[in-house]
Amino acid sequence: MNHRSGWIGIQTSGFSILSLVAQNMLSLAEKTLYHYLRTFIGLLLGMQVRDTLFLIHKSLVMIQLGKFNQLKVLKEVDFGLYLDADPEEILLPQKYVPERTQVGDTLSVFIYRDSEDRMIATTLRPKACVGDFAFLRVVDTNKYGVFLDWGLEKDLFVPFSEQNRKMVKDQSYVVKVILDDRSDRIIASARIERFLKYIPENLEENQAVDLLPFEYTDLGIKTVINGQFLGMLYHNELFQPVRLGESLRGYIKKIRPDYKIDLSLSKTGYEEVLDSKETLWQKLKENKGFLPLTDKSNPEAIYDQLQMSKKNFKRAVGGLFKERKILLQEDGIYLLSED
Repeated sequence: MNHRSGWIGIQTSGFSILSLVAQNMLSLAEKTLYHYLRTFIGLLLGMQVRDTLFLIHKSLVMIQLGKFNQLKVLKEVDFGLYLDADPEEILLPQKYVPERTQVGDTLSVFIYRDSEDRMIATTLRPKACVGDFAFLRVVDTNKYGVFLDWGLEKDLFVPFSEQNRKMVKDQSYVVKVILDDRSDRIIASARIERFLKYIPENLEENQAVDLLPFEYTDLGIKTVINGQFLGMLYHNELFQPVRLGESLRGYIKKIRPDYKIDLSLSKTGYEEVLDSKETLWQKLKENKGFLPLTDKSNPEAIYDQLQMSKKNFKRAVGGLFKERKILLQEDGIYLLSED
């Protein structure tokens, strides 16, 4: 007999039995059978008990680790509540139990792992869930990586392998919260571009989008678009301070042939001119028909008054002047009477 073929046959049949039992485990008798099968198959495959149990856990437990789950209260103990995460139970410590909660109630709880690697529930709201980008501060470091404050008792770990550059204590960084496939633990990664798509599906020029700036470069600021795509805000086109981790509303300025995306914080083209004209018009009315701005004013002064670039300011002035709505003098702009 070919022992290698026989061994592969045992592996294949073992996993097939495991999968079948996992999908149809409805009764106590079946759970007992499954318990013996998982141990037997794990030994046959030469796997460590921890690895075997990990596979069991992944196949059976429908809990979403790193997210909020709706779980029913099974029983009350001195130190908290046990919640139904069939086929196991998850503890909600007493300090997180809402007042007047009773057995049978359903609670919205966030599930993560405690310091002893056990799944545990909390009613606290973390600053981010698995799959989210967030701007978080480093609160501690060790020889394996750094720890971020994400609003829970147990800090969020960023291993060195998930850092683009060394992360420093008390500094904040944009990270993505992820579930590590190898350990089934919640971690964070600062390697943002690894999680972004490079082909801009469902995006078009002049489209309004949500922006999250995450890295300064010589050219500009790398930015996450709608939580999915990579774009760039160019330094020479920014007329307002932009901080990393600050959520912004912006626009797709241009999609290049190589799929790189240029971004703007204001509308472009004709719509941009219309918006600038309206902004200038309203500002003149608010300031009793006068603004101390001219074509010689510096860009900072224009931005302070109107939150627009000097280029857009000139376009707005030109448009309103052609419509005979303003008068240009050496000391500034005057609003003409509508009479």
